[in-house]
Amino acid sequence: GTNPSKFKEDNLPVEQVSWNDAIEFCKKFSKKYKVKARLPYEAEWEYACKAGTSTKYYWGNEMNGDYCWYDKNSDSKTHPVGQKKPNAFGLYDMSGNVSEWCADLYDADYYKESPSKNPTGAQNGNLRVLRGESWYDISLGLRSSGRFRWLPEVRFYNYGFRVVVAR
Repeated sequence: GTNPSKFKEDNLPVEQVSWNDAIEFCKKFSKKYKVKARLPYEAEWEYACKAGTSTKYYWGNEMNGDYCWYDKNSDSKTHPVGQKKPNAFGLYDMSGNVSEWCADLYDADYYKESPSKNPTGAQNGNLRVLRGESWYDISLGLRSSGRFRWLPEVRFYNYGFRVVVAR
């Protein structure tokens, strides 16, 4: 019912959202629309981001500001969604604009022993995963495989989320 964002204009991603806030949003959205809304697992997020590619970024191996907002082209703020080129799946802003919370607990070594098919994240820990990095970050962090972590109650002006919906 409220927008906690620092940057408030039409079609901007909502930011200053904690992982806890994102989970609460998913619960309310699910109830209101009678669907199953949730945060993506980290592996789902990466699959969606890479869109079948195996390069450093979903557009290739070199930074290209035509696909993302990051520290060199963002003017230190978020931008309306869908302004940059999408990935091969037609998804916009998978890298840059806002860092996106995932459902998983963070474990730096998780992928060394995780199942190769449909991993759902670590079973222990107190940090949550963020993917995609943001308008604030340097290009290296925007790699399709880049991962970050933070406490679930933390809100920053570059943290947001993307929702998975199943009927």
